[in-house]
Amino acid sequence: MNKPWPLSRDLLLEILSDRTTDTFVCNLIWERLDYKFQDGDSATLIAGSNTPDYWREKFPEAPQVISKRSASVHLTRSIPKKYKQALKSCLNFEGYRINELFPRRTRRATAVNWLLAWTLSRGDVLPNTGPLPILCNAPKDPLSGHPGDPCVD
Repeated sequence: MNKPWPLSRDLLLEILSDRTTDTFVCNLIWERLDYKFQDGDSATLIAGSNTPDYWREKFPEAPQVISKRSASVHLTRSIPKKYKQALKSCLNFEGYRINELFPRRTRRATAVNWLLAWTLSRGDVLPNTGPLPILCNAPKDPLSGHPGDPCVD
């Protein structure tokens, strides 16, 4: 069994700064929800044996939690109430400025909040530093995101 990519404060802040691809962010969530590649198909992730029932029923295939509004809404709803303010309490994230409010960015914040809630609910400590993927510059067009990212609805 592969271990999920390690989370750190630095990584989550880079996600909020839009320096990773949306696909990378989705992968962080999918691996924690136990979505696995379907046998013989390296393109389709399906619910695994440990995928929570809620996710398995709503999304038999791994959902695009940033590009698809419905998946982002379900991600938001799955954050336990006591962790809804984790962005602020753990990362001192005050939110985006009004000119930075785009669906992609707010959904990335939701993804980071979910990752924080996942970490905290397990009793894990979030280290300050850890491995980082190859970082990108923030996209010039925050509506469309990074090259190769799915279009946002």
